[in-house]
Amino acid sequence: MSVSASEFGTFQRRGFLNLLAAPALLSLSATALAGGQVEETLADSVQLVLRHAVSSDAPPKVGYEHFASTEDRLKFIRWKMEMSKRLSNRKSDLRTLQERDDFLQTLWWESKLSRLDIALVLGLIQVESNFRKYAVSSVGARGYMQVMPFWTRQIGDSDPSKLFHMQTNLRFGCVILRHYLNLERDDQFLALGRYNGSRGKSPYPDAVQGARRHWEFLG
Repeated sequence: MSVSASEFGTFQRRGFLNLLAAPALLSLSATALAGGQVEETLADSVQLVLRHAVSSDAPPKVGYEHFASTEDRLKFIRWKMEMSKRLSNRKSDLRTLQERDDFLQTLWWESKLSRLDIALVLGLIQVESNFRKYAVSSVGARGYMQVMPFWTRQIGDSDPSKLFHMQTNLRFGCVILRHYLNLERDDQFLALGRYNGSRGKSPYPDAVQGARRHWEFLG
């Protein structure tokens, strides 16, 4: 499911590749523990990059122009059909074919923007919310990817109600996960621990990786 050269150029112009910023740019001092994720002090440059990443344009209708070849586009279609079938077997908020199609297309787009393995993101969503759009944890984490409201203050417009909007929730969740992967130099075990607030402990990363296997697609 490759992204075309023209689309890659679009991402570059938008500044998404700034998410590759070195972890050294981050201030590592945590100021508070908010639910699962730690509310950390971000360097101004990192905060600017993350804010830009979550405020970009809505995804377009995915078409021929977003793929390097016809085979890549056909693989995307096969992936979407297979994932929709797997989702239909789960008790989730994605009950109709159209809801699943919109969700998967948006998730594909957001995962590509943040350079994430889409099976990993699906596994994380399964563990976090079991694909429930309006899920709220005991400490206030919201939506599919259980994003803590403090993130809307740090890098958004301070409106946590928007975390129940599908694309906004997936955008924040993917950007936050990429942020943690950058911080941990792509160590998934440690990055997933940060996402859950249990860095260095195995239950949460193991659960996500276990769920991830259900969403792998060989095409």
